[in-house]
Parts: sequence; structure tokens; C-alpha cells
Amino acid sequence: MIVISSANGKEYKVEIEAVQANDYKSITKSRYFFDWKKEQSQEVYKIKIVGSSDILGLVSVERIPEEWRIHIRLITVSKENKGSDKEYENIAGNLITFISKIAVREYGELACVSLKPKGAIAQHYIDKFGMNITGMTLSVEIEEILELINTYDYD
Repeated sequence: MIVISSANGKEYKVEIEAVQANDYKSITKSRYFFDWKKEQSQEVYKIKIVGSSDILGLVSVERIPEEWRIHIRLITVSKENKGSDKEYENIAGNLITFISKIAVREYGELACVSLKPKGAIAQHYIDKFGMNITGMTLSVEIEEILELINTYDYD
């Protein structure tokens, strides 16, 4: 998986791993838009450029095995990676793809990843990540998951 510098198009390999307790000291609401300390009891992952300790984005998930689904509770990019003049492209796509791959490992061809978007961003998730409207949530199933993997995890 990679992110791409908006300034020069250079590609950087990224890694996604579980957030550690000491990470929460640097995960502030002003930079990551939510009080992530409230998510400490959840399964939370961070994305960073290989060799860097700077967290570019975060995702918190809930596994719902009886529905073969992983629900994204919260997902965000850091402040400098939001909007039209962001530093790096592909952060949210990599996080969604990472969670989708976990869903496929856990649930095979029945895998599903869902999220409940806040406000106007719903259309962005539909257009950018191929999410489908499923009641109060948006979701991807195996066909869209495979497309995400082909788009974001091609190395």
C-alpha cells in the first residue's frame, strides 16, 4: 500500500498497525477531528509511512461476526491530509482496504464492511470507494472489496 505526495506525485510505502496505548498522547482532537481516547477500548488502527512515526490517519472498527461484517466506527485522516490541498492521497482508501482484507480473511465470500457516514460525506464514499447504500449505513461486499484491493493494495 502507498500514499502519494500531492506536491510532487512521489509514492511512499505505508504500514497499518494497531494503535498502542502510548500513541494516544499524540492523537489529539485538533489534529484528528475526534476524541480518539474514547475509542481506546475498541479495535483501532493507524496508518503511517514506513520508517516514520507520524500518524496520517486512524480507523476504529467493531467486528459483527453474526452478520459476517466489520463496522467502521470512526475513520479520519490527519488535519493536513484533508481537503483539496492535502499532503498525501490514498489514506482513507488504504484504511478501508485494510479493514476489507480483514473481513475477507474472517468471513470469506460473505465479507462485508460498513460505516455510518456523517453528513454530506456519504456521496464521497459512494463515488470514491464504491460503497452501496444499505439502510442507515454504507457498505462494500466482496465485489467492491476486490475492487478496493485492486485499487489500493497492488504491490
